[in-house]
Amino acid sequence: MVQPPRPGPPLRVSVPTLSPSSRLYMGTEAGGSALLLVGALCALAWANSPWSGGYEAFWSTPATIGVGDLSLSLDLRHWVNDAAMALFFLVVGLEITREVATGELRNRRSVAAPALGAIGGLAVPALLYLAVNHSGPASSGWGIVMSTDTAFTLGVLALFGPRCPDRLRLFLLTLAIVDDIGAIGVMAVFYTDAVVVPALLVALALVGVLLAMRWMGVWRLTPYVLVGVALWLAVHESGVHATLAGVVLGLVLPARPPSEREIARTAQFGRALREAPDAQRARLTNLAVAATVPANARLQESLHRWTAYVVVPVFGLANAGVRLDGETLEAALGSPVTLGVLLGLVAGNAVGITAGTFVALRTGWGVLPGGVRWSHLMAGATLAGIGFTISLFITDLAFDDVLLREQAKIGILAGSLAAAVLGTLLLRFLGERFPLCTPEADAPRTLPPRPWLEPRVPA
Repeated sequence: MVQPPRPGPPLRVSVPTLSPSSRLYMGTEAGGSALLLVGALCALAWANSPWSGGYEAFWSTPATIGVGDLSLSLDLRHWVNDAAMALFFLVVGLEITREVATGELRNRRSVAAPALGAIGGLAVPALLYLAVNHSGPASSGWGIVMSTDTAFTLGVLALFGPRCPDRLRLFLLTLAIVDDIGAIGVMAVFYTDAVVVPALLVALALVGVLLAMRWMGVWRLTPYVLVGVALWLAVHESGVHATLAGVVLGLVLPARPPSEREIARTAQFGRALREAPDAQRARLTNLAVAATVPANARLQESLHRWTAYVVVPVFGLANAGVRLDGETLEAALGSPVTLGVLLGLVAGNAVGITAGTFVALRTGWGVLPGGVRWSHLMAGATLAGIGFTISLFITDLAFDDVLLREQAKIGILAGSLAAAVLGTLLLRFLGERFPLCTPEADAPRTLPPRPWLEPRVPA
């Protein structure tokens, strides 16, 4: 009598921790961090060189764009901070929308831990800053310490992090996205001096136009871009910081995956083109293919490398130049602004993110990605204290006084460097003692045996 075949080992299917789009986004951000560092170092070298006077003179040079009687005049620094950085915030908005539609922000339990961690990383640093600067003009700088620099954080993690750090990257990326949402809200609500109501009403009407276009299923990028430019002009004239127009456009652009019918339609156009190649059929085929990719993904593909490799490094060059002579450093050492920024970035983020994540895990609202331990989490929370791009950005909004601005920038540089060094040391030490790539961390999903995949045993 022939014995029936014994069940084979369970079929093991490895579950990827990062989608290709998330991996591409993080890779671009990490690569751009090197150029951002170069831009910041060049700004510091220029501001402390014999030609230091030329630094402010250059970035204060006015530049005007106009047609007839209509013109817009800003100095070069504000063209970078208000116009070019709107593209950076547009990419941030696009990434938020993509993650909500198709990424990690869809799963409540997956997002709860980094989201509550981000809330802790927003609240605790601000409270620490206000504990040191509770009154006077310096108190308005509490928003400086509330943002994690995604590019630098992911860049340091890629260079010095533990082996197989994808799960920790995923946690920090989700945390940074929620953190960016909070920082953008703070900028909109607390760092707007005066509002021009007619211009703000025009901006709201243009947002309504964008929403109507999305509802009607407009998939071409050109109409969205044209309305987005008009929205930037209206927001700039309203008194609200113009970069928020980029965020709004990024949040509105459709990110819904294409339907099976839309994908199948491209084959029909392709067959028609093969049967009779001509310019019109080639154009229609290209349009059909483009329509299968959401407008969100197409615009992000076009802009992300430009913002990561050009816009943000130029922003660092335009804003990181602070004089580091003996007098300035002595004033900064005794400045509560510098101390508040330093404490907020380093201690505030480490404590706030860890505490917020602890609440999510303790209550059962959220889970950590497989393999991420508490030790890795605390190291990542320390690394999240690198607050550079948006921290410098908010510094210019918070302070009119040049001295306070310089002291805050020194605190940002010192705090970001301290967070990077401490976070790197913790990651290297803990990555060797508690690797993320243990068999338990890989945790491949196990499926029951499938008889039709078992080898046949002859009778």
